[in-house]
Amino acid sequence: MFKLRSALASLALIGLGLGTMTAATAEAATAAPAPVAPVLTKITAAHHTGYDRLVFTFKGGVPSQHTVRYVSQVIGDPSGRPVSVVGSAKLLVRFVPAAGHNDQGRVTYGPTSRTFALPGIIQVVQAGDFESVLSFGVGVARTEPFHVFTLTGPSRVVIDLRTPYATVFVRDYFLNVHRFASGRQPYVQAVSRRVIPPKTAFGAMQRLFAGPTQAELAGGMRFVSSRATGFKNLSIRDGVARIQLTGKISSGGSTFTTANEIMPTLKQFPSVHWVKIYDQFGRTERPAGHSDSIPFSLEP
Repeated sequence: MFKLRSALASLALIGLGLGTMTAATAEAATAAPAPVAPVLTKITAAHHTGYDRLVFTFKGGVPSQHTVRYVSQVIGDPSGRPVSVVGSAKLLVRFVPAAGHNDQGRVTYGPTSRTFALPGIIQVVQAGDFESVLSFGVGVARTEPFHVFTLTGPSRVVIDLRTPYATVFVRDYFLNVHRFASGRQPYVQAVSRRVIPPKTAFGAMQRLFAGPTQAELAGGMRFVSSRATGFKNLSIRDGVARIQLTGKISSGGSTFTTANEIMPTLKQFPSVHWVKIYDQFGRTERPAGHSDSIPFSLEP
């Protein structure tokens, strides 16, 4: 009988021991930290013969999922609202898992919207950074094939966008804040952009609304939108360029408006002598005749 009780007690202790080990293992598994998502540290772009290269550099490895596709509209995540991206075509770039911010919520890769003076890539804008999903809208000059691959040392996701077309240089005119602050005219400063002919005026306007590059911003250049969100219905006939702006445009009481940038940008072309700017409702002060014209909403 004594031997039987001892055996039963030993079995009970073994069972208790196994139960304790299982609970400890489960507790340790629960307490184990979740894998850390790669963090975006840099976005760069440059032109090479025949293509533009866009590079996303990460710390902590390459995201296990990275997708790139053309979309008709870039939608924000998780807002579900359209994201404004300048370009005749748009790419949606998505990384999972990945983050573009640190534990304090600060962006880790610089400006969330940036412009590039390249033949193909116009603008890169963050579309979402939520629950380890990081996404961007990329505005490009024209729908062209692209190639996506990864590199290590450091970890990078690379997008090569083909640029098999010829381009010509045009000028865009932005506000120079240093000149404006000191009252030294002209207040605008010209920058060079490459656009696809024959729609050179359209290309110049598109690049104008994309705004200055990071280097140009550092030099004091700004795009004054006067709350315009874009443009449409650009035409040139009989020496007159006509352009309609979108959005609730307003001068905000300023003597310098987007008209001061649009007019010299369009008048660089030999076929344009006068510029008529229309508001979102199709109104301008002097719609007829050979003269410049702005809408009443752009008056100071």
